[in-house]
Amino acid sequence: MIRLVTAAVTALLGSALVVVATAQTPGGTPGGTPGGARGAGPAAWAGDLSPIAASDWSADRAAHLVERAGFGGTPEEIERLAAMTPARAVETLVEYESIDDRGLPSFDESGIWDPGMDPFPPSRAEAVRIARERGEGLGETLLPEGTQRRLQPVVDKFFYSLTANNIETQRLGLWWANRMLTTTRPLEEKLTFFWHGHFATGQNKVRDYRMMLWQNRMFRRHASGNFRDLLVGVLKDPAMLVYLDNGENVKEHPNENFARELLELFTMGVGHYAERDIREGARAFTGWTNDVLEFRVDRDRHDTGTKTFLGRTGAFDGEEIIDIILAQPATAEFVAGKVYRFFARDDVADAVRRDLGRTFRESGYRMKPLLTRIFLSKDFYSAPSYATQIKSPVHLLVSTYRKLGLREVPTIPDFGRATAGLGQLLFEPPNVAGWAGGRTWITPSTLLQRGNLFRDVLFPDVKTFRPPDRSMSPTDERVGQRLAQGMGITEATREGDAESNMMVERDEDYNTRYGGYAGNLLAFKRTKLIPRRTAAVDLTAMIAAARADTADKVVDHFIRRFLRVPLAAEDRTALVAFLRGKLGTSAVRPGETLEGALRELLYLVLSAPEYQLG
Repeated sequence: MIRLVTAAVTALLGSALVVVATAQTPGGTPGGTPGGARGAGPAAWAGDLSPIAASDWSADRAAHLVERAGFGGTPEEIERLAAMTPARAVETLVEYESIDDRGLPSFDESGIWDPGMDPFPPSRAEAVRIARERGEGLGETLLPEGTQRRLQPVVDKFFYSLTANNIETQRLGLWWANRMLTTTRPLEEKLTFFWHGHFATGQNKVRDYRMMLWQNRMFRRHASGNFRDLLVGVLKDPAMLVYLDNGENVKEHPNENFARELLELFTMGVGHYAERDIREGARAFTGWTNDVLEFRVDRDRHDTGTKTFLGRTGAFDGEEIIDIILAQPATAEFVAGKVYRFFARDDVADAVRRDLGRTFRESGYRMKPLLTRIFLSKDFYSAPSYATQIKSPVHLLVSTYRKLGLREVPTIPDFGRATAGLGQLLFEPPNVAGWAGGRTWITPSTLLQRGNLFRDVLFPDVKTFRPPDRSMSPTDERVGQRLAQGMGITEATREGDAESNMMVERDEDYNTRYGGYAGNLLAFKRTKLIPRRTAAVDLTAMIAAARADTADKVVDHFIRRFLRVPLAAEDRTALVAFLRGKLGTSAVRPGETLEGALRELLYLVLSAPEYQLG
C-alpha cells in the first residue's frame, strides 16, 4: 500500500521546484497555478495598506488570515471568522487577552535540577578543574584520596546534566507545540514563535532548560505589547545574557557580541550605525550579568564613563542606549519590516516599510496597531502575499494537526525529531540570526522528507519507533552491553586500539566514556517520560460530517480543507481516479477499507508541492 502511495507522491512532486520558485514573487502567479490562489485580491491591492472592505471579505480570506496570524484552522473556525466583518475578525485575533486560556496546562517540569548544578560550568574540563580545586563539583563530593577514578561522580553528574537538559528541552518543545495546536489565542503563540526567531537563543549553549522556559514565558507576556518593554526584557534575560556572553563584558575588556547583535539583528539592521557605536554600546552594557536565573548589574565591572553613541554623548547605561536606538526612524522601519516579512511576504517595498515603520513609531512602538494595519490591509490579501509563504517545519506540522482537528500533538513520529529533520527545532535556532526561512526551507531532499513525514503520521510504524528521549548513542549502548557482560569500566569503554584511546582508558581520575553512559542512565531515571501516541485521526467521520459521499466530493473537501493553492485540474482528476481505484466505485460508503483509502488519499494531498504554501 505505502509503495503505491509513494510512487504517486513522486509523480506529484515533479513540479515542486517550479511551485516553490514562483512562491513569494511579486506579480507572479502564486504557486504557479493557472489563475492564482482562490481568494487572492486584484493586482492593484499589492502595496496598498488601506483596509479591506467588508464587501471584499470571504471565507478564503478568513482562512488566509488565520493561517498567517495563527496556525490555520478547521472549517468551523474559518466560518466563524468569515461571518464577522474583517475589522472584527482581526480584532478577535489581535485583542486576545480577553479570551480565557486557563485550560492550557503549564509545563510539567521533571525536577532535574539541584542547587549543586548552579552555576553550570561551560565544559567538562571546567567542571573537573573546579572539582579538583574545591574537592567537590556539581553538588558531588570527590571520592577519597587513593580511590580509583575519584572524580567520576562529578563527571557522571556533568553528563547527566547535559542529557537531562536535552530531554527536558525536548519535553518543553512538545509542550509548546501543544499550546500552538490547542490555544484559543493563536496570534499569541504565533508572536511568541516570531520573537523566538527574532531574538534567537539556543539551548545548545545555554544548557539550562529553566532559562529557555523563562524566556519563552517572557516572549509570550510581551508578545503583542510594547516593543521597548520586550527589548528590555530580552536584554536582561538570563538565557540571552549567557547566549551572547555578556557575563564576559566588563569595563576592563568590553565584549562586543551583545551590542553588535542588538544593533544588527534586533533593532536597526546593517548600515544604520558605525563600528564605534558598537564599541560604545558595549561599554554601556558592561556589568550586565546574571546570577543563574536572576538579572543583576555588577557595579564594579560597569563602565560609568562618558560614551558617544549614535551622535549623542553621556554616561549612558543599557536602558538609555535602548531609548536612543528607539528614537531612530531606522529602528521602527527595520522591526516593522521584519514583522511584515514574517506575517505577509518576504519582499517588502520601501514605501510599505516606511509607512509601517511610521505607524509603529507613532504608536509608541506598540505591536497591536502595527499588526492590525498589516492584517486589515489590501496588500495582505493581494496576490503576492496570498498563499505564497513557504511554511516553516513547525508551522507545517502544527497547522496540519489543527486542520485535522487534533487536540494533542502526535508523538509517533516524534515532533522535535520530525521538525529537526526539516531544518527547524524549537529552542535550537542555528545561530543568533535565527532561521533564514522562505525558500531556504525547500530543497529536493527536504521536499521529499516533508511528504514522508505525513506518511509517518498517517501510517505510523509503532513497532520500530525509538523514542529519542530514551535513546542512547551507539557508543553508550556498547558500553552498557559490555558492562552487562561483566566487563570492568576500562575494558567496557575501550574504543579501538589507538594510543590516545588507551591513555584515556588509563586515566585514574575519571573515565569520560563511562561518564556519558552513567549520565544517560541517571537522566532517563529522573526525567519524565514523553507519552507516546499516534495521531487520533478519523477521516471517515470527517467526510461523513462534510456529507462527502462520492470520490469527487471527498477530493474536493480535502483540497478545500487543506490547500490554500488549488491543484491543477489534471492533478485533481488523478486524485479522484486514485480514490475510485482504491474503493472500486465512485460511491463512498462506510466500510473497513474506507479509512485506509482515505488516509492514502490525504497522504497524496499533504505531499503535494502546493501544500507547502500557506
